[in-house]
Amino acid sequence: MNADALSALDQVVAIARERAGGRVPVVGVAGPQGSGKTTLVAAYAAAHRGAAHFSIDDVYLPASYRRLLAQSVHPLFATRGPPGTHNLLQLNETLDELLEAAVGAQSFLPAFDKVTDNPVHATRRPVFRGKPSVILLDGWCLGAAPQTPEQLAIPVNDLEAKEDADSVWRREINENLAGAYQHTFTRLDAVLYLRAPSFEIVQDWRCEQEEGLLGRALNDADRQRVSRFIAHFERITRHMMAGGRRADIEVQLDARRNVTEVRHIAA
Repeated sequence: MNADALSALDQVVAIARERAGGRVPVVGVAGPQGSGKTTLVAAYAAAHRGAAHFSIDDVYLPASYRRLLAQSVHPLFATRGPPGTHNLLQLNETLDELLEAAVGAQSFLPAFDKVTDNPVHATRRPVFRGKPSVILLDGWCLGAAPQTPEQLAIPVNDLEAKEDADSVWRREINENLAGAYQHTFTRLDAVLYLRAPSFEIVQDWRCEQEEGLLGRALNDADRQRVSRFIAHFERITRHMMAGGRRADIEVQLDARRNVTEVRHIAA
């Protein structure tokens, strides 16, 4: 992630500080899968002492709980990622703990093992020590706005057309997004949005992530699996790219994740 993105994040942090007053500011970094959110946040934290950071990916519900959702609500909820598959209680409790932390405090941060598809055991969770100067939260759907019934009625891909023909899954996602997720998003003092050049590039970025997780090149079966996985995120990702989201600064990326433009969004 280059200096332009770090500079943009620094500007968003400044906006958040002003809005937070004397409180520790909370900053959201949003963008599609593979756009470099976590890399950017980690780089910023490494350069700024006292910056605490975690991801919405760290608070996914356990696989067993999502299987219950798949049985009781819709089979597609077995796959982690969309609104409704996160432990927002844990996310908000983590924010509370960090906001209330004093000098010398130890705050346990959430963590999720994407290989085992389950939360990391409490004994192996990362610890933030002290009072944070800023709290950074990254997540693919942070700041996303809910859609209208008319928008939900039209499938955006084969996954929705064939496996959610009655739109039960996407309507439940939208209800989650319109409710508890919006409440959580209000805790963000400011938001930086990383915008991909197109939705199609997101699959390439996700394949790069998978290769890193697996430690090997992907085969055709792997790529088909990734394509299906990405389809779960397509609706909201496209909606956010089209403006259906909150942001204070938008960073336009090219296919190599280089910054091509930084736009300040009018309030």
